[in-house]
Amino acid sequence: MFFKTLKDAFKVKDIRNRILFTIFILFVFRLGTHITVPGINVNSLNQLADLPFINMINLVSGNAMQNFSVFAMGVSPYITASIIVQLLQMDILPVFVEWSKQGEVGRRKLNQTTRYITLVLAMAQSIAITAGFNAMSSTGIVNTPNVNTYLMIGMILTTGSMIVVWLGEQITDKGFGNGVSMIIFAGIISSIPQAVKTVYDEKFVNIRPEQLPSSIVFVIVLLIAMAIIIAFTTYFTQAILKIPIQYTKLVQGAPTSSYLPLRLNPAGVIPVIFASSITALPATLLQLLKATKGNVGWIENLQHALDYNTWTGMLVYAILIVLFTFFYSFVQVNPEKMAENLQKQGSYIPSVRPGKGTEKYISSILIRLATVGSIFLGLISVIPIVATNLWSLPKMVALGGTSLLIVITTSIEGIKQLEGYLLKRKYTGFLDNPIEE
Repeated sequence: MFFKTLKDAFKVKDIRNRILFTIFILFVFRLGTHITVPGINVNSLNQLADLPFINMINLVSGNAMQNFSVFAMGVSPYITASIIVQLLQMDILPVFVEWSKQGEVGRRKLNQTTRYITLVLAMAQSIAITAGFNAMSSTGIVNTPNVNTYLMIGMILTTGSMIVVWLGEQITDKGFGNGVSMIIFAGIISSIPQAVKTVYDEKFVNIRPEQLPSSIVFVIVLLIAMAIIIAFTTYFTQAILKIPIQYTKLVQGAPTSSYLPLRLNPAGVIPVIFASSITALPATLLQLLKATKGNVGWIENLQHALDYNTWTGMLVYAILIVLFTFFYSFVQVNPEKMAENLQKQGSYIPSVRPGKGTEKYISSILIRLATVGSIFLGLISVIPIVATNLWSLPKMVALGGTSLLIVITTSIEGIKQLEGYLLKRKYTGFLDNPIEE
């Protein structure tokens, strides 16, 4: 099915250009992830490679942090800024609420504000992370640590982050798929060969012969677990709830009945990306405090508590996923607007009053769907971390569930978008002439 869709997509010039443009942008991004920031000693950074904090940032930045590249911050500051702007639209700041109701003009204003906040956050996080890593490394990752050097590195990383955000926007506008998800997707895919090599080295290289059966069993169990996650995630992502709707006789040409589709997981994979990004924010601040105040007891304790490999950090991570699932579900599916649109179209849900009644009914359904979706996302993300802690599995397994979740969901959404483009090209107009390619 996938290869047939891809084959059909390449036959259409417009869709083929979108695919090639997306590949080109991702190539540019991957190229940038290998350009190390001037003045950084990457060998010293490798001493910190096992830190969960670095692994979390690598997940959001597309593995750019491991080289401390110009794209090391990735889309993390942009995601945090987007969350802030979306929260401010929820009757917190009247001007943001007003902009959210102004259509395309308001959307441009909100996007511009998001970029400004991204700029500030990227600069603060860049300097904090650089200072924190330099303090944690025994030899220091900055060759000449001083104010000017930190400012220079901060400006380079901030510029790189804004370039990554721009690349993501270009994918969204001129390519296919969500730009932010595609950037993270590319980073995860690029790390798969290294992950396979890591497992191979740990389980099959330099081991005693009597350890070989247990290594084989581990690999088999890992492959089965991956297959189960892929199958379950694919099924769950595509599952929808069909709400029946009826059309009034006043609407000419409308069908007598239809249904309103709501995804079983309305928020998609975005809550996991949000939670990963937000988890990195307090860790960044703690790194900065540690760099300036030294090894203070409460800082060490708080860092340990927020580490996703600990039970407290895992709980915080799971709670963030749940909260963002509910939040983003109502952002994706706005019950008020949906009820208004149904009323304008002359349609209604049987046994439900139009207007406020429909809004309350959709909200109640959305809460139930978000509950199921949050449990699903939380389990897929947390179970590998629990398994890593219980059975001392390789560190790459801890975020393996989250990585697989992002890759699968992004792939499915990309394929659906391709199918949508193909369906649009085959649309038959009033004269029954298909649109020419």
